[in-house]
Amino acid sequence: MSPSSCCPPVSTWRPLVELALAEDVGSGDVTSALTIPAVARGRARIEAREPVVVCGLDIAEEVFRQVDPGLTLERQVREGEQVAEGTALLHVEGSVRSILTAERTALNFMTRMCGVAMHARRFVEAVSGTGTAIVDTRKTLPGWRVLDKYAAATGGAVNHRVGLFDGILLKDNHIAAAGGVTPAVKSAVAGAPAGLRVQVEVQSAAEAAEAVAAGADFLLLDNCPPAVCREIAANAAPGVLLESSGGIALHNVREHAEAGVHRISIGAITHSAPSADLALEMIASEA
Repeated sequence: MSPSSCCPPVSTWRPLVELALAEDVGSGDVTSALTIPAVARGRARIEAREPVVVCGLDIAEEVFRQVDPGLTLERQVREGEQVAEGTALLHVEGSVRSILTAERTALNFMTRMCGVAMHARRFVEAVSGTGTAIVDTRKTLPGWRVLDKYAAATGGAVNHRVGLFDGILLKDNHIAAAGGVTPAVKSAVAGAPAGLRVQVEVQSAAEAAEAVAAGADFLLLDNCPPAVCREIAANAAPGVLLESSGGIALHNVREHAEAGVHRISIGAITHSAPSADLALEMIASEA
């Protein structure tokens, strides 16, 4: 797990849990009320049905607590740990009705978060040894950014800017609207708040050279083939940070890393991560 990937403050994601329970439980779990005695107690576990990077235990626990503060929760693994198929992640004990009412919502959070973390881990492992960092993007599920980025970091990725407010990135539309690379870069560099670097999207070696000449020291090489990335890296001045993005997948990410870029941003980490296969199973009582 990334050292910086501490679970975000509960205040930033508790409303998501409340919303998720409201849409799923509504006025009550009719099925459980009709079939499970109110006094029935039992134990259950959330388990991995495939190898996963564990992510979202805090959120799942909050789901169970909101449904029933009386439930007992016991983690079986550490957040950020990569575990094998069949591993128990969390034990829950108490009212069977409450456990079953919380089941789907808790799993919905954890299957997505474990899926994003595992997808990020695959990219990180693919570039292992190159010194290139894997970076996430703003291509997150609306309303879920804090959790998507936490999951990406748990998988080993580096978080890019959280939103439009904490990072400057001149994309093609900004450049076109500003009248070109040079005026866009000069304007942004001149007015950038302290502590915010100006990153500029370029699509060729010529655009990269123009951006650097205008004062940029942080380039996003957008949809540039590895050969072009290599050319830009070979001619870049010391201190210019290079990030590749666009058209990069697991099968070619290492080739891009070996082209000499410092970072590779992967939107697919969050917009195309498969959900992890997790399940909640009741644990049979011993006779």
